[in-house]
Amino acid sequence: MKNNEKILSIKDLSLKVSKHILFDPISFNLFQNDFLSILGKNGVGKTTLIKAILFNQKINSGQIKLYIKDNLIGYVPQFRNLPKDYPLTVKEFISLAFDKSLLPWLSKKEKKRLNVVLQQTRLLDLANYRMSNLSGGELERAYLAQALLNNPKLLILDESTASLDNISKLNLLELVKSYQKEAKISVIFATHDLSLAKKYSDHYLLIEPDRYSYGNINELSDQQLEDANA
Repeated sequence: MKNNEKILSIKDLSLKVSKHILFDPISFNLFQNDFLSILGKNGVGKTTLIKAILFNQKINSGQIKLYIKDNLIGYVPQFRNLPKDYPLTVKEFISLAFDKSLLPWLSKKEKKRLNVVLQQTRLLDLANYRMSNLSGGELERAYLAQALLNNPKLLILDESTASLDNISKLNLLELVKSYQKEAKISVIFATHDLSLAKKYSDHYLLIEPDRYSYGNINELSDQQLEDANA
């Protein structure tokens, strides 16, 4: 797959929630190894757009096309509250992403892949810790590892850094960027944080109730985002 190969195409997309149209029809393309940040204030439709890309949201009008074999997408949702007494270890939780088989244990191939992902997300030393004992930043790394387990061609992060401190935010995005460079995957990152978007993104999609803008991230100004969030 070449860097200019299309991963996702959205054309004249309009979404409706409870008879309310969220935004004007949106059109853009996502290419291999591209990092796209979706920006906009709460309620404007960022998460709903992501759900549509995942085919979990009905489309009002327009078209979404994925050019990925088996539609293989890694997804880290906005909210994922585990019980305080959640019993699974980190490696057990991550391995839940493997396709179910008749065997109650992991194959050699699965064990090898799990070990690689634990290393890539800096979780190897925490592999036998219970998920309930992890910090916020460690939890997000575990969610990321689970999303990466099956070698997706597209990784979607929905506000994954929203509840993290600045150091944990940077650590998480550094891992994502490093993995993207190595695996040459595409990334969609929904965020309110313009500084993170500018540091790690190639392109942006800024959604407002009555319009949207798309372009190279270095063309997006602080004022544009401030006006959109006003």
